[in-house]
Amino acid sequence: MNSLPANLFEWENHLSALREMLRGATQGRGRLALVSGAVASGKTTLLNTFAEQAIESGALLLEATGSRAERDLPFGILRKIFDNGAMPSEVRSEVIALLDGNGLETTAAGRMHVMSQISSVLLRMVDDRTLVVLVDDVHCGDDQSLQFLLHLARRVRQAKVLIVLTESPRLRQEQFTFHAELLRQPNCVRMRLHMLTESGVAEALSGSLSATVAARLAPECHRVSGGNPMLLRALLEDWRTVGEHGEAQQRPAPGEAFAHAVLGCLHRGEPEVLEVARGVAVLGDARSPRLLGQLLDLSVSTVQQGVQDLHQCAVLEHNAFRDEVARTAVLDATPATARGALHARAARLLHADGASALDVARQLVSARQDGERWTVPVLREAAEFALVEEELEFSLRCLEHAHHACGPGPERTALKARLVSIAWRIGPAAAESHLPELIEDAERGRLAPRDVAPITSYLVWSGRLDAAADAVAALARSAGTGEDPAMTAAVSASAQWLTMLSPPLRDRLPTVGTGVTAATGAPRDMAYLAYAHAAATMSAALTEGQSDRAVIEAERVLQRHHLSDSTLQPLVIALLALVLAGRLDLALSWCERLLGECSARRVPSWQALLSAVRAEIALRQGDLQVAAHQARTAMSRISVQGWGVGIGLLLSTLIQAETGMGHYDEAMALLEQPLPDELFQTLPGLFYLRARGRCHLATGRYHAALGDFTAAGELMDAWRMDMPLLTPWRVDAAETWLALGDPKRARALAEEQLRLGPEDARLRGALLVVLARTDELKRRVPRLKEAVEILEGGDDRIQLAIALGELGRAYRSLGDFNRGRVFVRKAWHVAKTCGADPLCRELMPRHADAGEFAAAAAQPGQGAEQQRDVEALTEAEVRIAVLAAHGNTNREIASKLFVTVSTVEQHLTRIYRKLNVKRRRDLPAKLSDSSLTGTV
Repeated sequence: MNSLPANLFEWENHLSALREMLRGATQGRGRLALVSGAVASGKTTLLNTFAEQAIESGALLLEATGSRAERDLPFGILRKIFDNGAMPSEVRSEVIALLDGNGLETTAAGRMHVMSQISSVLLRMVDDRTLVVLVDDVHCGDDQSLQFLLHLARRVRQAKVLIVLTESPRLRQEQFTFHAELLRQPNCVRMRLHMLTESGVAEALSGSLSATVAARLAPECHRVSGGNPMLLRALLEDWRTVGEHGEAQQRPAPGEAFAHAVLGCLHRGEPEVLEVARGVAVLGDARSPRLLGQLLDLSVSTVQQGVQDLHQCAVLEHNAFRDEVARTAVLDATPATARGALHARAARLLHADGASALDVARQLVSARQDGERWTVPVLREAAEFALVEEELEFSLRCLEHAHHACGPGPERTALKARLVSIAWRIGPAAAESHLPELIEDAERGRLAPRDVAPITSYLVWSGRLDAAADAVAALARSAGTGEDPAMTAAVSASAQWLTMLSPPLRDRLPTVGTGVTAATGAPRDMAYLAYAHAAATMSAALTEGQSDRAVIEAERVLQRHHLSDSTLQPLVIALLALVLAGRLDLALSWCERLLGECSARRVPSWQALLSAVRAEIALRQGDLQVAAHQARTAMSRISVQGWGVGIGLLLSTLIQAETGMGHYDEAMALLEQPLPDELFQTLPGLFYLRARGRCHLATGRYHAALGDFTAAGELMDAWRMDMPLLTPWRVDAAETWLALGDPKRARALAEEQLRLGPEDARLRGALLVVLARTDELKRRVPRLKEAVEILEGGDDRIQLAIALGELGRAYRSLGDFNRGRVFVRKAWHVAKTCGADPLCRELMPRHADAGEFAAAAAQPGQGAEQQRDVEALTEAEVRIAVLAAHGNTNREIASKLFVTVSTVEQHLTRIYRKLNVKRRRDLPAKLSDSSLTGTV
């Protein structure tokens, strides 16, 4: 497709009409054609096509093209007409001599005499051949040449001459007379070219594409190009660069060729058209000619004419660029200095005109210039509106410009603090470069109370523990008079937060009361309250005997504070407090709710932290696959470097999940991740030590595992917070000593932990299993029964599977093989639902299929009786019984069946009575067969 004329039917009609006029001229009936059309409408293509046909017919062709650069050159077009290789040399010499003579410089009558002589020279040439004179873009011609063409037009009526002129619909004032005089000639025909219609685009495309593809592409091509042949040709070129193979599945998208074509259209128009296009590109639309005129220093009428030209050549539609590529091309082609000045001027005009803060800010940001003082509040307001529209990057740029335009002081510090909080939404790494300045401002006492706790938390996250402690100490000194209760409370809350996350900092931080009590007289919506409450909640969760209070306080935090930049980390800590307090059901419910709140928003860091908590919940429930998936989702939303000390919690969960599933290579690869030096001064460091130790234990690196567990114990001892809920290092170390073949040391650690009285069911159950493994055989079963009973009421299915397996093996060792098989089989089912493949292989090394193992475990002589008992259950009771037989806790059964825990307990009571059993582990093996599982 070398050329694309305008509406093809229209174009063919015009070409046919020109051929007919040429035949008439050949018979001595001179003709004149005036072809009008917008820039790039196909005028030149029509003229060139006709020129080739005229030459083939034997006509003498003389042609020229008008140019704005030569508009002031007298007889410029006329000289081009005669500077033609087809012109006989003697005729050319004669005309040039007339043009160079003095007659042109005298009176109007003298010029008319010379033009008459030149016309006579031309007309003498038509005795033997038809003369065709073609002038493209005649509206760019000089006045003298236009006068000559008008003079010639009046004399060719009875001559073998055809004159074809093309013009823009937009004429200069001095061209109106020329235009009107031409149309008055009886032998003049006016033709008008329009842009391609959608069907015309399809027809044009079918010249080089299949009819099917052309019909499919036509609507989008017409929308983007507006039927402009030049733009359509460029659009097709961009589409083809994707590759011929993409023809069937990709829609055309404007690219580099299209951008160049847009600029070509603009440069072919009048000079002010390009200026108006730049103004429209800066403002975004042309709805206000007055504003455009003020921006470009042009009159309203000039702007209106330029906008009309842009619509006629299809660059604009409804006062805006048809495609963003076109607008970007115009902006990019504007010199940087001029573009910046236009944006800055547009900002001032829009601000004075009462435009929205967002509209003004877009201009200020695009100007890339130092802002003035008036821009600061506008940019701050725009940043908040941009957040609502999920334009995080633009919000950041607004605050950066406001920060640069603001002088040193509290307002500038507040801007930087807000900037950091928004950057944190994208990822902590994005906020890193701004923290040093905030550290200096904090030490100078410039932070506002609402920013103290959030900034402290960001510093801790990034590993700047010393800087955070120093900043809080400095702020405490500045608030020492107590005149500002809000600042006093903010410092107190920050100190609590720091102490909670990094216990070694306890002795370096001031004591100014609690964050809650110190807040008396301060606004109740200050961000520090969330940090104070969350820190107190975590402390309660880690304190023996206060789990109920921790749950109450955690729910209070989650109910009182909505998800925001300043409350994200406190809400996460509240969720973790619920996890440590053993209320995984509440933690899961709240976590899912918060994830739902931010799922449709562009807040990667929020989603990452909540996904990390969701992963930890799944891990403690024994759902290893969900835990790994959620942890990797969290890792994909924030770079590893951006996780700071939070990487300890994330890697801890992921390493344990991969280890539990038997993915040892993946787990070991995670251990190679670089860690912040300050990690092991924080609580996440303890989580990581345990996970690394569990991985070493699972892969046979027993001494390395022992070193990690012991290191965790030493850290907690140094921090004066020996809390097994945080990391049960004694239980882990006892398991390791058992693996090393030293049951005495294992028992000593387990008994020591038992004396400390762990109230957590998960921890006590695991502890009883370890103790049972060190007991003599006859004492092993009672301990394991107790462990199973405790774990059946909890959420940790993997620990339940381990306890069931140990109980089954204990029965087998005592010679009760049938009961032993039942418990091992139940353990296998529970482990299988958790995805704990290594545990499954340990429990059932020779059987990989559940049905095969179930058949092998069936108790002889009891099948018919159990089947009758099972048939006595209702459908609802069967569903609950099967889930219970598979090791699900009451809470899990309630969640899966969408009933209350109380309902599950009532059903289980009736099930036990009908099946003549006393507890869930005595449920008949038949309930676990796949034939019954299908009812669930």
